Amino acid sequence: MLLIQFKQADGQRRIGVLEDDGRKIHVVEGFASTYALAQAAIAGSRSLQELAAAALGGTVLDYTEVAQAGRLLPPLDHGDSAHCYVTGTGLTHLGSADGRDAMHKKISDVDSLTDSMKMFRMGLEGGKPQPGTAGVQPEWFYKGDGSIVCAGEQALTMPHFALDGGEEPEIAALYVIGPDGTPCRLGFAIGNEFSDHVTERQNYLYLAHSKLRVCAVGPALLLGDLPPHVEGMSRIRDISGRVRWEKPFVSGEENMSHTVANLEHHHFKYPLFRRPGDVHIHFFGTATLSCSDGIQVAPGETFEIDVAAFGPPLRNRLAVETLPAPRIRQL
Repeated sequence: MLLIQFKQADGQRRIGVLEDDGRKIHVVEGFASTYALAQAAIAGSRSLQELAAAALGGTVLDYTEVAQAGRLLPPLDHGDSAHCYVTGTGLTHLGSADGRDAMHKKISDVDSLTDSMKMFRMGLEGGKPQPGTAGVQPEWFYKGDGSIVCAGEQALTMPHFALDGGEEPEIAALYVIGPDGTPCRLGFAIGNEFSDHVTERQNYLYLAHSKLRVCAVGPALLLGDLPPHVEGMSRIRDISGRVRWEKPFVSGEENMSHTVANLEHHHFKYPLFRRPGDVHIHFFGTATLSCSDGIQVAPGETFEIDVAAFGPPLRNRLAVETLPAPRIRQL
């Protein structure tokens, strides 16, 4: 089941189930948000799919009309954006078969490895432990709170001081923390983690700076488990809408050096991330970037991430903020 959040023409929030190959939104009655549906599922010890299916009403809307009107919302959010953590893990994907083979050859000489390559090798060797046990820690980063999360068809705005604005096509897992502190995974969504790769390449210690950017998630939330093999297409469209770069990308545990359970363990082992009521959006990483092919995306061009299993593509135009740097006031 694919769950979607959106606004009606009058501005009221609604949720619905995507049907007819993503062309129609079947409205779920009695819940104004995915968060409210999740809280009811937790309280009633029911699955989201069961609860949503039981609440389907008679209203069916056209997805394209909703999307083109700019009424899409991220598939999960929190009423107070400070209670939504946006985080991620990197160096988690194996890449293509040829690239993987080259990577294995490159990591054979441990003494000459960079820290990044050492981390990648650690994941290969210990990122998929036996069920119920913890494996090696992944690379981890913080992106921001709920205020940075954009919906499909919204602009991704890079700061005026940014050196680059590039896509990162990924799968994100979405969670709500239950009243007893238990992380409850709702499902998975397409994400454009969006980063400043030019800044990061200056020095790997600038990774944290490069990640403090907006991101996009959605349009839909895939309920249930992540398929072991996820395959999609990442595209850059110019201002006229023509594709000027595209490349397939893969995700899912078959294409990763870590299990989802291991990534979850090392995120939620911190009590800070088990605060009841909080929302978490956690990106799982990627092996496909347009910047690796020398592409620099220009303002006005559009990122498009298309994965059939997740419904309609995630599309966002690149923009640049015009706000001046803040002035610090002494009190």
